[in-house]
Amino acid sequence: MAEIKTMNKIAQQGLDVLAKNGHVVNVDAENPEGLLIRSAKLHDMEFGDRLLAIARAGVGTDNVPVDRCTEAGIAVFNTAGANAEAVKELAICALMLASRDIAGGIEWVRSIAGHDNVAAEVEKGKAAFVGPEICGKSLGIIGLGAIGSLVANAALSLGMTVWGYDPYLSVDAAWRLRSEVKHAADLDTIFRESDYLMVQVHCNDETRGMINAAAISKMKPGVRIINLARGELIDDNAMLSALSCGKVARYITDFPNNKLVGVSGVVATPHLGASTPESEDKCAVMAAEELNDYLENGNLKNSVNLPNVSLARAGVCRLCVIHRNVPKMLNRFLDLIAAQNINVEHMINKSRGNVAYTIIDAGAPLGPDITDTIAAMEEVLRVRVLS
Repeated sequence: MAEIKTMNKIAQQGLDVLAKNGHVVNVDAENPEGLLIRSAKLHDMEFGDRLLAIARAGVGTDNVPVDRCTEAGIAVFNTAGANAEAVKELAICALMLASRDIAGGIEWVRSIAGHDNVAAEVEKGKAAFVGPEICGKSLGIIGLGAIGSLVANAALSLGMTVWGYDPYLSVDAAWRLRSEVKHAADLDTIFRESDYLMVQVHCNDETRGMINAAAISKMKPGVRIINLARGELIDDNAMLSALSCGKVARYITDFPNNKLVGVSGVVATPHLGASTPESEDKCAVMAAEELNDYLENGNLKNSVNLPNVSLARAGVCRLCVIHRNVPKMLNRFLDLIAAQNINVEHMINKSRGNVAYTIIDAGAPLGPDITDTIAAMEEVLRVRVLS
């Protein structure tokens, strides 16, 4: 079995999954086969030649040098969806915080502690914290993955009209959505229709700063914006300008920074999205299961740098190859196996961008004459044989 190094505190339920499958968890491992992490920064870390996979107990992988891992044939996993319930609950809270000045009201009540007649002052001062009901209002959600779809369904139950935009909507996510969610064909529709706007997408070159001055200019006056995904999705300068002129009534963010803290109209929470014990347990268990399935069976689930591939085991041994996505690679592997008069019992090949992954279940053991030849191919990044 494999040696796994943990680099953060990992929930015991996740460690139990590894132990149950015979893996050894060692925080001091010098050349492990797997890494199980949360927020540990790996960009300056030298990886040993035995490292096969990194599992992140969380969604974001900006602390992992994903491109370098791909070139080294190292699979990188996240735990997409494991924290969905926790973030959904925070999103419902954020809708209330965006609508009514609950945070400001709490701070004001604290400020009058010790006054002679607090109850009377509350009755006089409460009008300063009035806000609209969310029932009957429209919520636009950009990104309808595991979290966005849960929020959409919950908002419908709260009496809101929900618009959703996601050009990459998966079949699974579509099945989760209630039929009442209105489909927006483009972002302009979301901007135009939304009283409340929530961004729930990954941050990348395409989405970074997507809520900018141009986008905000297309929104309703007094729109209320919620960001529980990544701080970089919002152009802070554009947001501050929109808040100052009233175009944006309130901005709820789980990613406070020096520009936003203390600004009127900003309600900032300290990155609480997945901060529940249940979420930490789910993330740890999912990460451990992904790591175990890849190490033991070569299956890829929730990989962020390789195609997701799962295949039931058949045959005597399993050949797993990470390689460049170029023509005739599968034929070359099969020709080598056929030359040894070995049957192929099962196989699958999938690609993701310029990288591909092949699993071949063989009816007899594959010797080094086959695996060494494959490993020597210029287009091959990693070869493993699992018995």
